[in-house]
Formats: sequence, structure tokens, C-alpha cells
Amino acid sequence: MNNLKERALEYHLGGKLGTFIKTPMKEYESLSLAYSPGVAYPCEEIARDSDLAYKYTSKGNLVAVISDGSAVLGLGNIGGIAGKPVMEGKACLFKKFANVDSYDIELSTQDTEEIIAAVKAIAPSFGGINLEDIAAPKCFEIEARLQDLGIPVMHDDQHGTAIISAAGLINACEIIGKKLEDLKVVVCGAGAAGIASAKIYKTLGVKKIYLVDSKGVCNTKRTDLNEHKLEFVRECDEDTLADVLKGTDVFLGLSKAGALSEEMLKTMAENPIVFALANPDPEILPELAKKVRPDVIIATGRSDYDNQINNVLGFPYIFRGALDVRARKISMGMKIAAVKALSELGRLEVSEKTKKLYGKDLKYGKDLIIPKPFDDRVKAYVSTAVAKAAVDEGIALVKNFDDKAYFERLLNESN
Repeated sequence: MNNLKERALEYHLGGKLGTFIKTPMKEYESLSLAYSPGVAYPCEEIARDSDLAYKYTSKGNLVAVISDGSAVLGLGNIGGIAGKPVMEGKACLFKKFANVDSYDIELSTQDTEEIIAAVKAIAPSFGGINLEDIAAPKCFEIEARLQDLGIPVMHDDQHGTAIISAAGLINACEIIGKKLEDLKVVVCGAGAAGIASAKIYKTLGVKKIYLVDSKGVCNTKRTDLNEHKLEFVRECDEDTLADVLKGTDVFLGLSKAGALSEEMLKTMAENPIVFALANPDPEILPELAKKVRPDVIIATGRSDYDNQINNVLGFPYIFRGALDVRARKISMGMKIAAVKALSELGRLEVSEKTKKLYGKDLKYGKDLIIPKPFDDRVKAYVSTAVAKAAVDEGIALVKNFDDKAYFERLLNESN
């Protein structure tokens, strides 16, 4: 670990981000075009029609990664500036995987009203807003109240995990022959990602969802549940995680290391599906889970195990598709489109390029239920599905959208 720490600190020296100039700036004349006096002309055009900012500035391909640092990875409330390396990393992933430019913005406030006001104040500069590492439950209100900005706004900690895990759930069920509507699902962790995942699972047809927080099962006996947890309150006798896991088909863990014991896993239904997504250490280690239950399908959030549920499979491409059709928001329909695109791609034969990159023969099955993060086809599949859904729903400003041509262009860019 010390070696990793040393290498990570060295890697971050000077930060991970910079800027570059897209237009020529090698001679005297270019200065008069880039700045005074030439810059006045696009300013005047935009003053007459603010929509022209998409034509004459970088707005159309620019996302703000905004955080108050109140729920940073597994580090908790460390504050905005301490979370800056994470936000810079998010910006790096936007650029690497989807060629989306982004700036990270760390706020010095954790007050809901001040966060909303700050985002609204800077929104005109950007084509989209990625909210990041903002604690529940305030993250729900913040995201909801920013939906009228006219640009895509998404809290990735909620919807990224939900989208990727939902795609994995669809394929895991297909592999073992279970139907979504017949599943009993336990969501361990009732924060942003847990509640968002439960909502997407419900939209996909899952009927029996049990939410478990730090105090136990969210059932009708409880009097301390907020409005977001109340959506999934159940009338049941089970109070503890151990109780409710008996006969359960799916465990979605978004809690802490070791939350799922061997004894609990043994009580789950045949062919259990376990998404142990606590980071850096999962609720149960895959090697232990497979020893206890050889019939298990297990995924984690880590890159050193099979079936990584990684948000990078979602947010860069969701914003790519949304930006390219000038979507005014990111709807549930767009999220479900992303889920189905990832699920579909996950069932296809893995490309030779991807196999070579990972250095092994990859085949769809219990150890590969979703695409790998470096599968070069993800951008084309997810971005096209999201863009098409936005156009079909009438929330995109681009009307003449050729999804087939768009798909081919993105696929060629990736190759």
C-alpha cells in the first residue's frame, strides 16, 4: 500500500488537468481574432441570441463537475478542496472516454440553497452539469431543483451506479434464467446510489425491493424514515439485514466492507446475485463468496476483480449523447436507454481488440455480465441510445437526428 501511495502522490504532482488552445495562435493577426478587437464580433452575436454560444464558444462540449465534498468516495465529508483530485479525475474520464471537455469546481459551502444558487449562477457557461460526491438526502433536492436550467444535470453518484448495476442485473438474470418481476432484491445502503438503483430496478419491473439502512429494514414499523426512503417502505416482519436476506435473489451492497457475512450469503436463494459495491473493500470478497456459494454471480466496484460495476461505463457517454442532441435534461427514459444499451452490448461477443487489451479470452457469462470499461464500442452504443431517447421524447433541440449515422461515426472514432 505504501508503494501505491507513493506512486499515486507522484502521479498527482501538479494536478491531472490542463487546458489547450483549439484555434491557431501562432502569429500577430491571430491575437486580433482571438482577443481584441475581433472577439467583440462573436460577443455581439451572442448578445443578440444567447443560443449562439453553442456556435461560437466551447459551451456545447463543456461539462462542469461540481462538488461540495460532503460524500467523497469512501472518505466521507472531507470538504470541497480535499475532493479536488477526485473531481479532476472525473474530468479526465470525461475526456478520455467520450472526448467531453470539463472543468472541476469545488464549492466552499455545503448549504443546499447556496449550492443551488452557485450552480444556477455559473450554468450559462456550460453545456451540462455533473454533480458529484454530494451527500444524501440533500443531493436529491439539489438535483431536482436544477432540472429547469435547460441543460443536462445529473448527480452521477445516484444514477451512474444505478444504470450500470441495472444493466448487470438484466444480464445476470438472463444467464441464470430468472425474471426481473420475480426477484426479491435487498438494497443494503439507503444513500444516493441505493435509492436511485431501487428506482431504476422498479422502473424495469422489479416488484419486491427491500431497502436496508444503518438502522435496519425500512419497514412500516419505522418512524424515522425520510421521504426518499418512504417510497420503498414495506410492510414486513423482518427488521435486520440477516432476516431479510433469507431467500433473497439479489443483494445490492452500497454500504461498508464486511456487511454481507458468509452466514447471510448461505441463506440466499439458489443462484444468488451479489453486487458488493462498497469501495475500496466490498461487503464480501469475491473469492470468499464463491467459496461459500459456488453458484453465485458476484460483481464489485473494483478493477482487480471480474464484473466491475464502474460508473465510467455510464456518465461520459450519457453526457456525450445528451450534449450532441442538445437535450434539455437527462430523463428516466434516457437512463433506461443507457441500461438497455449496456445490457445489449454485454451480451455480444467481445471484440478481439478488447480481448487483446485485457490479455485474456473474454466471454459473456457469470464472470462477464457487463462490458469492460475499455471496450471501444461502449461510446457508440450508450451515447446513441441516450441521444435517440432524448430526440424521441421531444426534449432535444436537435431534430434531424440520424441515429445510424451517429452510431457509425462514434464507432469509427473509438476505433
